[in-house]
Amino acid sequence: MFGLAIVILLIITSIVVIIAIPYNEAIRLWRGGEGIWYQNPKTAPPAWTNWFTKEDKPSSYFLAEGDERVTKTVEEFTEGSGDITYVFTFEYDYDAFPSEMALYLESDYETKNPFADMYWIQPDGTEIRVASIGVDKSQTLYFSQDSKLQRRLGDVSPEVGLFIVPDSDPPQVIPGTYQLIVDGIRFEPDSDINAEFVIYGQVHGLAGTDHLRRDLSIALLWGIPIALIFGLVAALGTSILTMTIAAIGVWNGGWVDELIQRITEINMVLPFLSILVMIGTFYSKSLWVILGVTILLSIFGGGIKTYRANFMQIKESMYIEAAEAYGAKNSRIIFLYLIPRIIPLLIPGLVSSIPTYVFLEATLAVLGLGDPVLPTWGKIINDAQQAGALYNGMYYWILEPAVLLMITGLAFAMLGFSLDRIFNPRLRGL
Repeated sequence: MFGLAIVILLIITSIVVIIAIPYNEAIRLWRGGEGIWYQNPKTAPPAWTNWFTKEDKPSSYFLAEGDERVTKTVEEFTEGSGDITYVFTFEYDYDAFPSEMALYLESDYETKNPFADMYWIQPDGTEIRVASIGVDKSQTLYFSQDSKLQRRLGDVSPEVGLFIVPDSDPPQVIPGTYQLIVDGIRFEPDSDINAEFVIYGQVHGLAGTDHLRRDLSIALLWGIPIALIFGLVAALGTSILTMTIAAIGVWNGGWVDELIQRITEINMVLPFLSILVMIGTFYSKSLWVILGVTILLSIFGGGIKTYRANFMQIKESMYIEAAEAYGAKNSRIIFLYLIPRIIPLLIPGLVSSIPTYVFLEATLAVLGLGDPVLPTWGKIINDAQQAGALYNGMYYWILEPAVLLMITGLAFAMLGFSLDRIFNPRLRGL
C-alpha cells in the first residue's frame, strides 16, 4: 500500500506538472539563460535549509515598477528635460548578508542618454553614494564589481558593507528598512528610464538554483513524467515483446525456437550499457532513440528463457490439445490460449522492471549522454558534477534528484514484490 501510494502520487504529480508547465514552456525555461533567470541567485540552496542553520539566511528581493515597495516620480523641466526618481524600499531582517545586488537599467533616447545618481539609505538614515553613471539603452550595475564603491566602504565588499554594523566583529547586519534612490535626469522630451533592483539571497525556493540561476524545481518536477514514461514504455514494450517471441518460439519449435534461443544467448553476452554509450556518443542522444534501442536490446534477454520454461508446461495442457483438435490456428492458440496464462506472472515483473529503466536513463544522463533538451534528474546530477557541486558543498544539487530516484525505485520495487505475492501461487502463503 505504501508503494502504491507513492506511485499514485508520482502519476498525479506528473499530470499536474504537464498541465501547469507545458512541454514547450518547460524547455524554454530550462534552456533559458540570464535573460530568463536573472532574478535568481546562483547556486543557492533551498529556502527550507534555513530550518537547519543557526542564522536566518536571506531570500532574494525583486523590486520593479508596479511593486508597492517602488515609487517612481517624474518632474518636467524646460526644453523637454526632466527628473525621474525611483525609490526602492524594503525590509531586511535577516542574520546573513546578500550574495549579490544588481540594478538593471534601461533608457529610451535619441542622441543624449540620461544620467543617474544612486544613493543608499540605511535604517539609521546614513546616506551612502553608490554611483553616478550615464544610462545606456540597457545596462546592469553589479554592486560587488564596483571598485569605487568598495573603496568608499573601506575595502569591504558592497553586499556586506552596505548592511554591516560599523566596526562589528564578526560582521553583523543592521536590521530595518533600507532604501535605494535612483535620481535620473533626462535631456530629451520622450526620454525615459526604467529600473529594476534585485537583491540576491543565499537561499531560494523549494529546490534551490544551479550555476546558471535556473530554478531546479523545473527539472525536478518535469523529471517525474519523463522518468515514468521512459520506465513504463521500456518495461511494457520489453515485457510484451519478450513474452510474445517466447510463445512463438515454443509453439513453432524446431528451427524457429533454436534461432530465438541462439539470438538470446548472443544478446545476453553483449555489453548492454556500452552499446547505449556508443549510440549516444556517435549517433544520437535523443531520449526516444535511446528508448527504442533499449527495448530492442532488452527483448532477447533472460526473460526469454523464463517465459519459454513456462510456455513449455502450458503447451502440454489438455485445453491446448483440444484447441488443436478442433483446428484452431497457430495465432489463435498463441495469443488467446498461451499468452493469457502468463499475464499474471507478467504484471509483477513488469512493475519491478520499471525502476531498472528509470535508473538506466538517469545513468546515461549522468554520463553526459542524456537528451540535452529535456530537463531530467540525471541531467541535474550531470550539471552538478561538472560544476563541482560536491567540492563546493552544494550537496542539495545532487541529493534532491538522487532522493527522487531512490523513492521512485523503492515504490515500484515494493509494489512489484507485493504483486508477485498476489499473482504467484507459490508465494501466497509466505
